[in-house]
Amino acid sequence: MTPLIQMILEIILGIALLFGGGELFVQGAATLAVLLGIPQLVIGLTVVSLGTSAPELFVSVGSFFKSSDALAVSNVIGSNIFNVLVVLGSSALIMPLKVESRLVRRDIPLLLAVSAAVWGMASSGKITWQSGLALLIALAINTIWEIRTAREEPQGIKEAEPEVNLELASNGWIKAILGILAGIFLLGIGSEVLINGAKELASSYKWSEEVIGLTIVSAGTSMPELITSLVAALKGRTDLAIGNVVGSSLLNQLLVLGSTALLSGNQGVHVESILIQKDFPIMLFVTLACLPIFWTKGRISRLEGAALLSLYGLYLTDQLLPLTQSTIQDEFRLIVIFIILPLSLIILTLKSLRYWRLIKRIRS
Repeated sequence: MTPLIQMILEIILGIALLFGGGELFVQGAATLAVLLGIPQLVIGLTVVSLGTSAPELFVSVGSFFKSSDALAVSNVIGSNIFNVLVVLGSSALIMPLKVESRLVRRDIPLLLAVSAAVWGMASSGKITWQSGLALLIALAINTIWEIRTAREEPQGIKEAEPEVNLELASNGWIKAILGILAGIFLLGIGSEVLINGAKELASSYKWSEEVIGLTIVSAGTSMPELITSLVAALKGRTDLAIGNVVGSSLLNQLLVLGSTALLSGNQGVHVESILIQKDFPIMLFVTLACLPIFWTKGRISRLEGAALLSLYGLYLTDQLLPLTQSTIQDEFRLIVIFIILPLSLIILTLKSLRYWRLIKRIRS
């Protein structure tokens, strides 16, 4: 077996362990919450959401403790880009996604504000423990707000939350606790295996840890979100498919990055300049692009889903070209900057103007 195949298998094994660990953790925690009498709505907003972001949390925290700050931060950025472009795009291809007004009115603007704030925190080249604490406090406030406002929303909004199998409660306390412990154990082992495989791949081929984190690692840790949203779309629960993407993207920044920064102590989490200058802005741009897309007749069409996937293809190409075909890297970026990006901005602007005209006409 060649070293390359061995490293790839190690990465795949790590992703599989993370996925299995996340599933066990969610089932065990959801069962325990049911036994404690916690409402299903609260479980969906907290436990299930935490489970899909658990792989990112373990990988980013583990990366920091292995002195791989670049991997820890790029995993969060890459996961958010993957969530919007791939998870949302793939789900829309299966079935056009109906957008609830709550997402446009509250959740997307909140995600934009958090993304801009995190970019600002990282702009000095380091995310301090104070910033991490602020992100975690914001998470606590947002979770309480989510629960309070969700109770006041129509039933359709409440049904958008992930289902929790109430029959799991019959398994009892012991199985619930064992499920949580087994999930945490697999998440720990999986993150260790994935980080080692990614670092070996980076060092063997002289690839930067940022590129590995933005592509392979982030895609791997985002598999729970992808599968959850695809299954939801196949079942016709398109509101859950969208809510999963937005909720996970928020947790990646507030919980994952916040926890990593808080645990860093006085050292802080170092942020590479390339991430500040290029990838943070891209993350913010793809989040901003959601609003005009969401405004289109209150849904995300298959065509828009295909456009999102195409944009991720361009992003992936831009990351990998320097590693494979560096001679055409500059030409490719010129095409993106002077042709594709302006066209995308024009389309988004036209969509926004059409939406505001429609709103103005309705109000008048």
